[in-house]
Amino acid sequence: MKKAIIWIIIAAFLLSGLSAAVFSQPSAGPAIRVTPQAPRFTDAERQAELAKRRAAVAAQMEDNSVLILVSAEPKIYSNSVSYVFRQENNFVYLTGLKQKGTMFVLTKSGNTVKEYLFLPVRNPVSETWDGKMYSVEDAGRISGLQNIFASHLFESFVAALKTKNSFSSAVSESSIEIDFSELDPIYQASRRNQAHLYMLEPTSSPNNREYTQERAFINGWNTDSIGRTVSRGFQVRNASPIFAQLRLVKSPYEIKLMQHAIDISTEAHMRSMAMVHHAKWEYEVQAEVEYTFRRRNADYWGYPSIVGCGQNATTLHYQIPKGEVKSGDLLLMDVGAEYEHYTADITRTFPVNGKFSKEQAEIYQIVYDAQEAVAKMTKPGVRFAALQAEAARVIEDGLFRLGLVTAKDGQQFRRWYMHGLGHWLGMNVHDVGDYGTPLAPGMVFTNEPGIYIRPDTLDWLPDTPENREFIAKVKPAFEKYKSIGVRIEDDMLVTTTGVEWMNKALPRSISDIESFMARASKEVNYTASLFPSRR
Repeated sequence: MKKAIIWIIIAAFLLSGLSAAVFSQPSAGPAIRVTPQAPRFTDAERQAELAKRRAAVAAQMEDNSVLILVSAEPKIYSNSVSYVFRQENNFVYLTGLKQKGTMFVLTKSGNTVKEYLFLPVRNPVSETWDGKMYSVEDAGRISGLQNIFASHLFESFVAALKTKNSFSSAVSESSIEIDFSELDPIYQASRRNQAHLYMLEPTSSPNNREYTQERAFINGWNTDSIGRTVSRGFQVRNASPIFAQLRLVKSPYEIKLMQHAIDISTEAHMRSMAMVHHAKWEYEVQAEVEYTFRRRNADYWGYPSIVGCGQNATTLHYQIPKGEVKSGDLLLMDVGAEYEHYTADITRTFPVNGKFSKEQAEIYQIVYDAQEAVAKMTKPGVRFAALQAEAARVIEDGLFRLGLVTAKDGQQFRRWYMHGLGHWLGMNVHDVGDYGTPLAPGMVFTNEPGIYIRPDTLDWLPDTPENREFIAKVKPAFEKYKSIGVRIEDDMLVTTTGVEWMNKALPRSISDIESFMARASKEVNYTASLFPSRR
């Protein structure tokens, strides 16, 4: 009996040791990927990058031409409250400067290119209210520009262009000595009506509120002091196509900045997936996203965050995240951080309770397959229209298989997939560039197919025999999948051989999302005090 007891004790000791050994093994590491360190550039690296961009713009300009860029206008939020100032993208693209009230001028005559910056003079009142302004040394160090003048001289410079006189003759302060003789060939060309003035021009859209300063400048350029139309000898040209072409292909410098914005956004998505089962309201998930943006030193978001649960996920640009987060529903989250004027744009759709239902998984898999098909097609030389057509084909096939369309006619599926495949990405979330341009290495675009079974879609169809027949046939499938909204969006960098998924660290397949959420939910520790709405 004593021997038996001894052996039991020994066995228990061995088992406890084995158990301790098993559970003390190192884990596979945290599920949530913390944003890596931000890229760092020396002054010389930044200045060289900006100089290359300015040279590329000059190469696209006509001979005897002047490019004028002005910093963005402050935007009013309400009454005396302004939005946080954000510099105009093309101004940053050429100068790296983010201060308001600044002007940049580039001139081209023959092989001579000159650059001038007009900078507000520092003053204690402005700095007391709004913070430190650039000194001449600061602006030169950031931009690499050498010809830097006080901003109040800009009007004199413009007056010289208008009157076709030398700049020095237009400057009233006799103590200022500036040699602008290099502009003489441009003045001479203007006298022959053969000079060119490049500015950013607004689009024809009546809702376009950008470039109002430029619009006013151009209007003033073509009229005299009493409103008569006059000839200045300069043909006014829109500079926007030049920037659209150049910004479409990102340099390695730009890609590093974009990757950091994407890494911040990836972490925000991961943390939201990890905490969603704690949340009761959509805005609580949004708060987690935007807290992560701020915590990782993003400029902020590149566009307002879209966080919609359940039926709200079927609204493409859902704007007011105040709906309830319910177990059993899908949550669609389309968010992107902006870092140093470059933005990410990533969407994930995931189950609040961590498990896709059969119906949710069936819709999700179609969207996933469309994304995969697009990625396999992506390579230099392919056009965006071909990628869109491939995504549409896969989604139409899937909807037909589920009984949500009755024919593959290229039309019915648009009731459930009503947007394009994606868009260029860069300094704008919907960045500039011609969609007819063949893909080339360095281009970045979003791959974001989706399916949205809005509960009122059939109600909005006109009452026709064809629609009544369609409704009768799809009604069973519609009731099965109603209120499910799925979009998957990834940021794709075109390479020499194909494509790189820039946010590949973020789980995307059904199994990967479920596995990640199970692990990541154990890595967050939210107390009840963070969610008083649950009490």
